[in-house]
Amino acid sequence: MRKEMVRLILLAVCAAVPLLAQQEQQITVKGGEVSNGVVIVTAQAGKTFLDLRCNKDATDCRILEPGNYEMVRLPKNRGLYDCADVRVYRKIADSETGQLVGEYCLAEER
Repeated sequence: MRKEMVRLILLAVCAAVPLLAQQEQQITVKGGEVSNGVVIVTAQAGKTFLDLRCNKDATDCRILEPGNYEMVRLPKNRGLYDCADVRVYRKIADSETGQLVGEYCLAEER
């Protein structure tokens, strides 16, 4: 019984480690467009401009309305794309977690 409890705790800790690696960042979406089946969302984080891209037909791919969002960088090898994956959330008043509005490849930072 004790060994099973230790294994369960170790499994829980190992599962939680990738979640701790996520980086949250406030972004301001400036606009978006579709080009050759790829959605390109232009955003800004502080003084850094970002290009977020996703395949138009993917489930969590959409052009975002201009405004403020929270971007979470996913750990390596997590997400839909073979790049630096990010998830974008709309903040909900009085809530720590926002509503997922899309998953993108962080294609460029400039």
